[in-house]
Amino acid sequence: MSNEKENSKEFSEEQKNYLQGFALGSDVARTVRGLPVISNSAASAGGTTIEVGAGATSFHGPDQIHHEAFQNTESSGGKLCKEELAKREKNSLDMWSEMERRANAGEFPKGTDVFLMKAHGLFYVAPAQNAYMCRMRVPGGHLNSQQVRGVSGLAGTFAGGYADVTTRANLQLREIPAEHAMKVLVGLRNLGIVNQGAGADNVRNVTSGATSGFDTEEIIETLPLAQHLHWYLLNHRELFGLPRKFNISFDGGGTISPLSDTNDVGFFAVEISEDIATPEIPAGIWFQLRLGGITGHKDFARSTSVLIRPEECSEVSGAILRVFVKNGDRTDRKKARLKYLLDDWGFNKFLQAVEAELDTKFKRMPDDKLKFKDVENRFAHVGFHPQKQPGKQYVGLVLPVGRITCDQLDEIANIADEFGEGYIRMTVWQNLLIPGINDADVDQVKQRIESMGLHWNATSARAGLVACTGSKGCKFALADTKGHAMIIAGHLEETVEMDQPLNIHVTGCHNSCAQHYIGDIGLQGASVPIGDDMVEGYHIVVGGGYGSRGNVGRQLFDSVPFEKVPAIIEKILLAYLGNRNDETESFVSFAKRSSDQQLIEWGDFTPA
Repeated sequence: MSNEKENSKEFSEEQKNYLQGFALGSDVARTVRGLPVISNSAASAGGTTIEVGAGATSFHGPDQIHHEAFQNTESSGGKLCKEELAKREKNSLDMWSEMERRANAGEFPKGTDVFLMKAHGLFYVAPAQNAYMCRMRVPGGHLNSQQVRGVSGLAGTFAGGYADVTTRANLQLREIPAEHAMKVLVGLRNLGIVNQGAGADNVRNVTSGATSGFDTEEIIETLPLAQHLHWYLLNHRELFGLPRKFNISFDGGGTISPLSDTNDVGFFAVEISEDIATPEIPAGIWFQLRLGGITGHKDFARSTSVLIRPEECSEVSGAILRVFVKNGDRTDRKKARLKYLLDDWGFNKFLQAVEAELDTKFKRMPDDKLKFKDVENRFAHVGFHPQKQPGKQYVGLVLPVGRITCDQLDEIANIADEFGEGYIRMTVWQNLLIPGINDADVDQVKQRIESMGLHWNATSARAGLVACTGSKGCKFALADTKGHAMIIAGHLEETVEMDQPLNIHVTGCHNSCAQHYIGDIGLQGASVPIGDDMVEGYHIVVGGGYGSRGNVGRQLFDSVPFEKVPAIIEKILLAYLGNRNDETESFVSFAKRSSDQQLIEWGDFTPA
């Protein structure tokens, strides 16, 4: 009897707290994994009742917004895609120790861990290569000379001995063995390059005007804004693990386009003059907000008529991303980009949701009242050009489809220190700039550039040549884009004398990393049947443009074997030179007024 009384004694407060925590923790763990909770009514611990089960809040802190989105998707009848299930099971930001163990064992990831590790900038690219590719995050494409040398050292010691400049003014290292993965990540952080979120479903490298701070035409420096947003994103955990990848860009009205209208969010600088200013929108520099760009899906960012002060851009970006986190599609990867939420909701509903996140109303001004600068020079990213600083020039180096060796990186850092201001800028055109060169030093710098095997001038075909990684480094690519791009450029230099800028974009698959739809001529990789064999080839698109020439190119030729591609492009360009209205007519204008049938006839291609 005494034993029964002893066993029925009420738990101590410490015991109650432990049991409460255990009960809640068990149900939280099951809820996070999509399993039913043990009790749908209550969990009892020594007479203390804790409400759990249906409707209970199962997660707190910055990750709660994501788990609520998972639950809302399923409660509305949706089925989470495998990537979303992987993100619910394991937050990629918490994988550091796991990645270290894997590197120490010399192992590559398997299953959904391949996807999750991309959030750390590590892409396991098998079967193209049994190695990692490491993508960095270099906001605004700005690196100092010590960082350039540091990247060179990492590339030479732990990777393939070269780096690639990307179409987001960024850098990638390739051919990284499993055991060197963490050495690269730690090495980058020691250089001040934090690449967390460089891949997977996150905000990619934030871009801005490549000539920010020394451009002769810009109305505002955008590099500081890109850098501020970069650190804002890195320090808001809830802004990782989005429904899909996300791009943000700043255009300050300079001479080199950062292609901001191809981004999910584009901030376009505009000067509000006294004659159109209002009490709500005083005179000064503002940014117009544009949303929904994704040219791989044939859409440019569209105006919202919303005007934002420069210092508000990071907070507004954060609010946009939170609305996207809560409401983006988590069931179909093909429909998960921001564009599709905008198409579903309309701009008004979306902007109202963003205003609710900010707890403030946006300021608006009709587009027809605004005048945006259109001063782009399509050759401004190549060669020597004056800066706004008297007596100074910058030089744009021509890189063979973005690739650069360690020795070349080291020499570029040396030139930046000896003749420039100790830093470089990368551009979305897969090349880089060295600013701050004195007028008197130009000839010497030309010699130094040429002596390392690079060039400071280029033909139209080579200056506007853009190519993604291609089949030699990406499992999705259906063609050797970089190799083919160089062959095309060489062929055109021998056969066509262009006197107007020309952009040729070569992408390996439908993901359109090289944005083939906005090229004057765009190529998308394809497998082409020839007899019993499959050979590398392309679908050919013409007439694309961006900015004031914004236009989605039209696909004219399907599944052309690569060996036929250079000649088709040659014939179309010769037809342009022979039939344009005058020497000032651009190729995109010519293509717009020419019928598909006429362009096809000029291309003179007969399928096998």
